[in-house]
Amino acid sequence: MSQRERVFNVPGVILGLVVCMGLIHAIRTYVLSIDADFDLLALLAFTPGRLTAHFDASGVASVMRALALRGRGEIEYAEFFFGDGSVQPWTVLTYAFLHADWTHNGLNSIWLVAFGAPVARRFGTVRFLALFVVTAVAGVATHYALHAHDPMPIIGASAAVSGAMGASLRFVFQPGAPLGTALALHPDDPRAYRLPALSLQETLGDRRVLTFILFWFLTNLAFGLAGQRLGLVEGGVAWEAHVGGFLCGLLLFALVDPKASEVVREI
Repeated sequence: MSQRERVFNVPGVILGLVVCMGLIHAIRTYVLSIDADFDLLALLAFTPGRLTAHFDASGVASVMRALALRGRGEIEYAEFFFGDGSVQPWTVLTYAFLHADWTHNGLNSIWLVAFGAPVARRFGTVRFLALFVVTAVAGVATHYALHAHDPMPIIGASAAVSGAMGASLRFVFQPGAPLGTALALHPDDPRAYRLPALSLQETLGDRRVLTFILFWFLTNLAFGLAGQRLGLVEGGVAWEAHVGGFLCGLLLFALVDPKASEVVREI
């Protein structure tokens, strides 16, 4: 008897994250008032200047003055989101569950399904959630390193999604893996996601991986050169956070990947 096809052929952890992000945005869009939504954003979005103000208040004040001189109304947003200047440490993760609009939410969800699904099938729920958290934090840390005095918040799951992309490169191009050239296994076969991973050196020496990385970095660089901040107003997380999450997933893959004895050595 053939197995019944599942309606959603997506790992439960991926589906759960997509549904969670969608529900949060639906509540913000259709349930909360505009004022309540902004209060929620101020509570959960990550604002670099809140942290920096505790050891370099004059630097943050200088950025505030520059925004006021530009006269584009940005100072009002900055002052609102800076609020009382408290650190709000939980925002290094909660920012990833907020999105600027349905397009932003939808794109992150699509890419999470595309690249997160094979990683989740390989890692399992707990390990994948650990990767999601670590890469989200790594992304926001990268953004902070370059915009420490910024009083404007950033939101979006793009850093964590990029982390899943980076992690997937360690095995998805393997022969027999989901994107391998010699598909010895059907993509739905669990063994296709449990092949031995490439070492970092092997990964960076693979032409297909290098082509993907080059295209990915050029795309993100294009956002930066275009001057799109990709924060709250523009509809995404800052592009530097993409890079931080991606590199974290790529470089720290081995720390999260199942032990050698847990993956398939022969197909």
